[in-house]
Amino acid sequence: MKWLDKLTGKKQKTEVKQEKELTSEEQRRAILDKEKEEATAKGEAWVAVLDTQVNPENIRNGFFEIDWNNQFIEELLDVGYTGETNEEIVDQWFRTVVSQMLEEEGHSTTDRGAGYVNVVPLSKGKSEVS
Repeated sequence: MKWLDKLTGKKQKTEVKQEKELTSEEQRRAILDKEKEEATAKGEAWVAVLDTQVNPENIRNGFFEIDWNNQFIEELLDVGYTGETNEEIVDQWFRTVVSQMLEEEGHSTTDRGAGYVNVVPLSKGKSEVS
């Protein structure tokens, strides 16, 4: 009906889509998702900490949310990590990394007076480690 609008002098209503501005956290997550996609497309291993939280009621406890691609799992399997699930494999790797950091700082990995490590599988190959 453009011809009728021109004839009557009515202006067409134009829909203006307002794009929601992303928060800095949403932007950071989008960048990580893109990095993961690019690494996966290249066949490269990729892993990242998506989030870190501390329990405000007990500073000794918190969690890390970790994401990875399948190539990362394959490389962990190639160097001897095992597990029934990807989460178990990543948990072993994460515990190794933490133990190495403690040892490098001269701390014991068995008597550290801290909380415990708990792994909760999330969706799409992600886990929450607390």
